[in-house]
Amino acid sequence: MNVFIVGVTGFLGYHATKEFVARGHHVSGVALPPLPADGVMPSEVEIRLANLEELHDAEVEALLKGKDAVVFAAGADDRVVPKAPAYEFFRRHNVQASARFFRLARQAGVKRGVVLGSYFAYFDRIWPEMKLAEHHPYIRSRREQEEQCLQASMPDLQLCLLELPYIFGTMPGKVPLWEPLVNMVRNYRVVPYPRGGTNMIAVQHIGEAIVGAIERGQGGERYVIGDENLTWVQFLHLLSRFATGKAKPVITIPTLLYRMQMKQVLAKHTAEGYEGGLNPVEFTNLMTARTFFDPTPSRQALGYGQGGLEDALRATVAACPPGGRTTFW
Repeated sequence: MNVFIVGVTGFLGYHATKEFVARGHHVSGVALPPLPADGVMPSEVEIRLANLEELHDAEVEALLKGKDAVVFAAGADDRVVPKAPAYEFFRRHNVQASARFFRLARQAGVKRGVVLGSYFAYFDRIWPEMKLAEHHPYIRSRREQEEQCLQASMPDLQLCLLELPYIFGTMPGKVPLWEPLVNMVRNYRVVPYPRGGTNMIAVQHIGEAIVGAIERGQGGERYVIGDENLTWVQFLHLLSRFATGKAKPVITIPTLLYRMQMKQVLAKHTAEGYEGGLNPVEFTNLMTARTFFDPTPSRQALGYGQGGLEDALRATVAACPPGGRTTFW
């Protein structure tokens, strides 16, 4: 197939591209500058450097003519803390940009598509009492992204929604987003962290899931993608072992104390005119939960692999230079 990827040179776009090419598909896409160094992307991939949101509709449709499938692997991450109100920022980059893209893809005759979202949308569905979309602008944007992209793609474009968990691994030339946590683990003798845990996966399997969704996914389906469920203590023992050669002790912060710390973060954001995509205080409820799930249904449906998480964590640590950032906030 001829596949077009928005965010083709990004972390997830890069790994999806490798998998598409390995399976014999042709890939082109759009990405923000600069181009990766020579040899990073497969040589046969066609890349247009541009901001998709700044291209006219006719330009986007021209790029999509003759394409069989599209992947939207762009948008704003939950770690971004924009100027308040945050929802306008996340709506523009996660909702409006992707819905417009799939509308134009459908008009251009594209028949299959994938949008990469967040597993927070899944937990918003199964834990309605937590009111996640109400409290967190980022999660609200991911829920609305799913709804509006489905509407924009109907009835001709079969769209799969992939809801992604914590992802580890690397790509050449980029420092992982996990740099602050890796350096915190390096620098602390004892690692303080809240109770809870989550699902994690090696990035190579995200690439496999994306290609699997294009090749065999059911249009309109939401697939919760993942691999291993780990508590934060298990995760930090692994991370510290790869970062320092030994599993450091982990002290579980009482939830009340953790919430008080997050109130300080919220106060700082408010005083400076910023607002996080995840409300720090309300996020305490999710961070201290075990956001576990069984990935078997999506793995069987899309055919992506499992395992390799420790290797992905080891590679992530190695790609984070010592002395860098130590906080996400």
